[in-house]
Parts: sequence; C-alpha cells; structure tokens
Amino acid sequence: MSLTASIWLVIVAAFIAANLPFVNHRLLVVGPVAGPRKALAVRLAELIVLYFLVGGLALLLERRAGQIAPQGWEFYAITGTLFLTLAFPGFIYRYLLRRHG
Repeated sequence: MSLTASIWLVIVAAFIAANLPFVNHRLLVVGPVAGPRKALAVRLAELIVLYFLVGGLALLLERRAGQIAPQGWEFYAITGTLFLTLAFPGFIYRYLLRRHG
C-alpha cells in the first residue's frame, strides 16, 4: 500500500469511527444495546476508545511504511481535536437534527 493510500485510509477510518458512537445504540458498535437511550457520557467514552483504535491502525501503517517518528504531547492534542472535529456531523445529527420521540 502506498503512503498516500495509507494516509487516506487513516483519515476515512477516523471519520467513520468518530461518528459511530452517534449513529447507533450499541456499545462500541458490536456490543449489546445500551437501553432506550445511550447517555452522552457513554458516547464520549466510546469516542475515546475509538480514537485509540484508529491511532493503533495509524501506528501499524506507519510501522509498515518505515521508521516510527517520536510524538510529543502536541501530536496527541492535535489529533484529539481533529478526531472531535470529525465527530461533529454525528453529534449534530444525534442531538440537533434527529427528532426524539
């Protein structure tokens, strides 16, 4: 897989993973149904777990491409805020556009 394809794979995976907690009622997509309504705190916890799963995928692809660059706290701050930004469409759908009732 080329480096460009790896980058796009991580971006698409991050977009999908960031929106998954907001478009379903299952715990981590495959677990049991979380009841009639899944709390926002549960959705945010899922978002954190999915952030680390996508990070693991990115680390695996980086390892396959060559040497892994050392990362400081700035890297994790930027990627975390990027992940939250990618989750914005799912949040808007769940809490602002979708009718509850």
